[in-house]
Amino acid sequence: MTLLARLLSLPVHLYRATFSPFVGHNCRFAPTCSAYALEALRRHGGLRGGWLALRRIGRCHPWGGSGIDNVPE
Repeated sequence: MTLLARLLSLPVHLYRATFSPFVGHNCRFAPTCSAYALEALRRHGGLRGGWLALRRIGRCHPWGGSGIDNVPE
């Protein structure tokens, strides 16, 4: 993982450790947004992986989709 990807993954790990247990497991996508973000950062690095993670989080709203949404190759 690149340095930028590691830095961008820190807030995701922080979210998983603090807020995620209280929010519950109500994600409409599989994998969850945090798992998607970590995988995108690991696979594609900080810039592209960060962009993919932001796009995914942007789709997570009441009028958004649902279902399986894997990280692209």
